[in-house]
Amino acid sequence: MPVVRTALAAFAVVTVGAVPAHATATPSITIEQGRTQPVFSYADAIREHVYVESGVDSDSDGRPDRVRVDIIRPKESGPGLKVPVIMDESPYYDNSGRGNEAERKVYDSAGNAVKFPLFYDNYFVPRGYAVLNVDMIGTTRSDGCPDVGGQADVLGGKAVIDWLNGRATAYRADGTPAVADWTTGRTAMIGKSYDGTLANAVAATGVEGLETIVPISAISSWYKYQRSNGVIYNYDYMSWLGNYVDTDPEPKCAAVRARLDAEDGDATGDYNAFWAERDYLAGSLADAAKVRASVFAVHTVNDLNVKPDNFSTWWRALADRNVPRKIWVGQYQHVDPFDFEGRRDLWVDTLHRWFDRWLLGVDNGIMREPRADVQISADRWITQRDWPAPFTMKVPFRPAADGSLGLVAARRGETATFTDVRQSEDAMVADVGTTKPGRVAFTTGELPLDLRLSGTPVVDLRIALDRPTSNLTALLVDFGEDTRVDWRRGQGVTTVAEESCHGESTAVDDACYRKVVTNLATRPLEIVARGWIDVQNRESLSAPSPLPPGTYGKVKWETLPQEYVFKKGHRLALVIAGTDSTYSGEAATGANVTVDLARSKVLLPLVVGALGSGDVPKDKVRWRGPRQLDLPVPENRFF
Repeated sequence: MPVVRTALAAFAVVTVGAVPAHATATPSITIEQGRTQPVFSYADAIREHVYVESGVDSDSDGRPDRVRVDIIRPKESGPGLKVPVIMDESPYYDNSGRGNEAERKVYDSAGNAVKFPLFYDNYFVPRGYAVLNVDMIGTTRSDGCPDVGGQADVLGGKAVIDWLNGRATAYRADGTPAVADWTTGRTAMIGKSYDGTLANAVAATGVEGLETIVPISAISSWYKYQRSNGVIYNYDYMSWLGNYVDTDPEPKCAAVRARLDAEDGDATGDYNAFWAERDYLAGSLADAAKVRASVFAVHTVNDLNVKPDNFSTWWRALADRNVPRKIWVGQYQHVDPFDFEGRRDLWVDTLHRWFDRWLLGVDNGIMREPRADVQISADRWITQRDWPAPFTMKVPFRPAADGSLGLVAARRGETATFTDVRQSEDAMVADVGTTKPGRVAFTTGELPLDLRLSGTPVVDLRIALDRPTSNLTALLVDFGEDTRVDWRRGQGVTTVAEESCHGESTAVDDACYRKVVTNLATRPLEIVARGWIDVQNRESLSAPSPLPPGTYGKVKWETLPQEYVFKKGHRLALVIAGTDSTYSGEAATGANVTVDLARSKVLLPLVVGALGSGDVPKDKVRWRGPRQLDLPVPENRFF
């Protein structure tokens, strides 16, 4: 179990109920009603930058890469008033920008940042925090080349934490040493997507001084980001992403990108040393077992960019080690909680109390509140003790030869067959009830009551092939006309003209951001959960094992996790097919797949009490689903 420091007495700068700043010669951090108060001037804050020496030479120029760190902190901070740090390390500051409004840094004539993207600086600097915007190695004004999740990415951010705690060297632009004598060293890392991924990675090194992280839509394993059980989502993606975030002339880092292509194992899809370096769950460079920071994770179950198995496996690893933690689980696509409709004020306040608790030791009760906030419909959030929902039970749903899906196993000898062809999810779920050569589908009758799924379904099949391997796709589908979050369009939100403000502003950097509303769509179905596997990786991700043609083998794997309510009167369906062209770049194998129905099932994590004894209803005649639908493919927005 990690050691997480909670010695509240160590934070001598904090005075609960302190005298207001205007009554003292030097403002101090002030706490009222369990929250730090805005007693410092944002306009007068110190804006400076330094270059931290990383110890990594990612561009092989013979010199250690230096990491550019833009700092904004209260004017009064220094040896007499040390402040904690909120740090957003990002590769996106000079390309796609940050946040829904794609903000970039703006610099003054001295090279100091005068506009810091997002609201963190506007809100937290007046409350006694320093905010650091760190350019990831190989991006914006840092040295080096992007390593896309590897050593340079991870150790660059770690070096900044080390500098804040007196263990690394930094320099000003004129070459003079820079000492962080204005900070307590207690640091939080926060960020969405790649930024949050860096927070996960640095935390998994076990670096001292990183007290908490807030990873939003973040990667915990780059293999999971680009693979699913041997199935490849994209080819040569890592080098492409490295090139995207690097705005220097292309030749500079061409050799690094060539190395990424050579080592990524696209020829097989297997897990290798390249992916182990980029695995923060149990990797060669970073490991969840080393995490000593608390974690406030945010993810959405319909994020098909950073797919939600990245948070569910990370969350499980943290829980196994009793890491102090909190989570928000939403229904959108790749969206920041600042842009969850109706939750912005709550998000800012929750984040505020989280940082006050973990960086300043304020006993504000946040750790005694329910651990999980969960969105279960477009307009309904609930709180619960943990995620997945406590008291769930894995209920086996079993396919039968008549196309039904129920709780009773098929008769021995019943089988279903299909061919591994490359097709879209639209085609896989169209005309359910009609025989198609590229898929098999099984449905319940109308559900007699609501069923709430919370967690990760498991597909457990017994199959035979006429070739050594096949790609398999499993889709869990809700058939029933309903209005749902339309996460397929605009990430699930639409930006409106009205703004809300959080913090103080200057002429260059205001604290106001446009609000959003949730996109809704009424459709006759929703694909709830999906999972993919290359059969030859059924036993190992690193050592493929072809299935001898004509022999049966067990193929068991997890789909992506979900949080979903199947409504009374709807039908639940399991669709099994081959290569998913919507989310995979792979070619189909053409294998014929035979499923032993009596020995196959899908295990659904349902809230206890959702089903009574007996079977679910079965249609008297085979039910026909809606014809071909044009389901929008969500934009692959990766920032």
